[in-house]
Amino acid sequence: MTKVKIMLLAAAIGLLGSAGARADNPALTAPVKSVYGDCLKIQASLAKDSMTGVAENAGAIAKAVQTGAKSLPASVAAEAETLARASDLKSARAAFKPLSDSLIQYLADHKAKDAYVQVYCLMARANWLQADRDVHNPYFGRAMSGCGEIQN
Repeated sequence: MTKVKIMLLAAAIGLLGSAGARADNPALTAPVKSVYGDCLKIQASLAKDSMTGVAENAGAIAKAVQTGAKSLPASVAAEAETLARASDLKSARAAFKPLSDSLIQYLADHKAKDAYVQVYCLMARANWLQADRDVHNPYFGRAMSGCGEIQN
């Protein structure tokens, strides 16, 4: 019984420690968190073969970078604007790649890479961020939803 209690306590401490690191990271200010929230919405839509909300969320990312999330590189705003102008899934998915790469690089540069789940798809030769550890591929959508490998 004591062994089980120790294991449960260790697991709880590990969970609390990782959650605290995420919340306290200075790179993840409210405007930056909103950018990542919009990015996650885009990823979820593309994974469902949908353009619903893609333009709106990409536009919100561009605006946030230009106003409150100025710690993000200006290139993120340009990449988001390109994505906002995408008229179909193919062009949206192509525009999502550089945006994802820039946001992942920001997390790595600010030692906040553990703040979100990063996934890589060898077939698409592309990374993305998502909210959970179940792979939902935005580049192949429903046809190959589970294609990808968790990177963190």
